[in-house]
Amino acid sequence: MQGLLVALLSVLAGICLFALYDSRRRLTVTMQTLLERLDRAMGGELQEVSYEESIDSAIAERLNRILQIAELNRERAEQERDAVKMLVSDISHQVRTPLTNMMLYTGLLKEAVKGTEQEREQEALLLAEKLEQQAERLDFFIKELMKSAYAEQEMIALHPEMVSAWELVRTACQTVEVAAMRKGIEFCLGEAEADDLCFADRKWTIEAIENVLENAVKYSPEASAVSLRVIPYESFVCVEVADQGIGIREEEQGLVFGRFYRSGEVKGEPGFGIGLYLVREVLSRQGGYAKISSKPGNGTRMQMFLARRKHEIGTAMEICQNCHF
Repeated sequence: MQGLLVALLSVLAGICLFALYDSRRRLTVTMQTLLERLDRAMGGELQEVSYEESIDSAIAERLNRILQIAELNRERAEQERDAVKMLVSDISHQVRTPLTNMMLYTGLLKEAVKGTEQEREQEALLLAEKLEQQAERLDFFIKELMKSAYAEQEMIALHPEMVSAWELVRTACQTVEVAAMRKGIEFCLGEAEADDLCFADRKWTIEAIENVLENAVKYSPEASAVSLRVIPYESFVCVEVADQGIGIREEEQGLVFGRFYRSGEVKGEPGFGIGLYLVREVLSRQGGYAKISSKPGNGTRMQMFLARRKHEIGTAMEICQNCHF
C-alpha cells in the first residue's frame, strides 16, 4: 500500500513538473512572439491580425492602433512645423517693409525742417501720419510673431489665482479700444455682478479675451457695437462677447480654434490664425472651455467659461474633455 502511494505521488509530481515545464515553454514562446511584434512595431511595420479572440491577436491589433496614432501625430507635427516656418518667414519678410519706410520717412522729416514754417508744418504732419501707419503695421507683425511663439504649448505657463472676471474684461477692453474707436465701434458692458470671481491666470486670460475682442472688432462693420457680459454660474464664470460682424458658418465653428486655421471668407483680412488657438489653450489649461453661437451675416457670440474655484478645476477639466471647440 505504501509503495502504491509513493508511485502515485511520483506520477503526480511528474505531471506537475511537466505542466510547469510546458507552461514555461508556452510563456517563453509568447514573450518571444511579443518581442518580435514590438521590434516590428518599432520599425514602423504593421502587424498581421488574425481577428481571433486571443491575447496575441489583441496585442497585434493594439500595436497597429498605436502605430496609426503615432503616424497621424507625426504628420500633424510636420504640418505644424512647416506652418510655423512659413509664418516666421512671412512675418520676417513683411516686417522689412515698414522698417524701411520708417527709416525713409525719418530722413525726409529731417529734410522737411529746412523749408518755410508752413511747408515744414504740412510736411511734418504728412510724414508723421505715414510713420504712424508704418508703426502700426510693425506693431501688428510683432504681435503676430509673439502669438506664434505663444502657440508653442511649453510657452504658456499659467499661475491661476482668484481674480475678478470684470477686471479681466475691462483690462482687455482698454487694449483693444483704440482699434474700436477707429471703426466707431462701441463696447457695451453689461451690469457688473457682485459674485464674479474666478480662478484664472490674470495675464494669459486677459490675452485670451483680447484675442476674442480683436476678432470682434476686425470682423464687425463700422459704427456697430460689441456687447460684453459676465455671467456667474455654479461652477463657472462665463465671459460673453457678442458682435454684429460677418459671423461664422456652422461647419467652421469647431475649426476656428485650430492652429493656423483661417476661413476662406477672411483671407483678405490681416492675421495668421493663431488668436483663437491661444484662447482654446489658455481656457482648457485652466479647466475652462469656449462655445460659439453664430450665423453668417448675423454676428458671433463667443462664451469663455472659467472655473470659479481652484478645487473645481479637476471637474472642469473632465467637462472640457467632452467639449468640441
